[in-house]
Amino acid sequence: MSSELQPNIVALQTIVYREVKRFTRIWPQTLLPPAITMVLYFVIFGNLIGRQIGDMGGFTYMEYIVPGLIMMSVITNSYGNVVSSFFGSKFQRSIEELMVSPVSPHTILIGYTLGGVLRGLMVGVIVTLLSLFFTHLQVHHLGLTILVVVLTATIFSLLGFINAVFARNFDDISIIPTFVLTPLTYLGGVFYSITLLPPFWQTVSLANPVLHMVNAFRYGILGVSDIKISVAITFMLVATVVLYIGCARLLVSGRGMRT
Repeated sequence: MSSELQPNIVALQTIVYREVKRFTRIWPQTLLPPAITMVLYFVIFGNLIGRQIGDMGGFTYMEYIVPGLIMMSVITNSYGNVVSSFFGSKFQRSIEELMVSPVSPHTILIGYTLGGVLRGLMVGVIVTLLSLFFTHLQVHHLGLTILVVVLTATIFSLLGFINAVFARNFDDISIIPTFVLTPLTYLGGVFYSITLLPPFWQTVSLANPVLHMVNAFRYGILGVSDIKISVAITFMLVATVVLYIGCARLLVSGRGMRT
């Protein structure tokens, strides 16, 4: 193993271990709340309201919304993990020590991103297991399901990284989730099919990136979708590459590394 590669491998392992240790150590704050929130969604929207709505897309309403709720938990937790962790490192000035060390910026970025992805996937698995108490799930396309959820967690981890880089205080890390992420998620087809909307609003909805992620994931589980899966996958792959390059350049430039 080369002398340049070994420090980066050790650094990557250390960052990922620290990130996983951080959110598992405080699991009552990181893993339990989303589980409770999703159970409430299952009970209120799935059981109570779902009985009045009836079937949607050939499935019971509970079956239809479960993929969207799983994806919503993955999105919020992968994003939240990176933005809070990296901004915390900025606030404590520990990121400056890491950046002057002989560690590649790509190693730092991949480490924080993997931490967000792992938390998002862990919460997603928890929510999936809880959903089995309320409905039956039969995965239509396992490979596609895994690809979509990993790409989604990666995209929002990178977006959380960008938010953390430009944040100047703790209030700044809550603005994007509150005023951008939450509306996009709720309007992303989690609770409904866009075929129920007028043609104009169906077209407008296609500009929502969360809609493509939710529908691609729903197709992987149920086999139904409101959009073309090939378009959704292409979009996610391109978004991952573009966001990674952008985040890497921010790290290399050192921009926003001081609070």
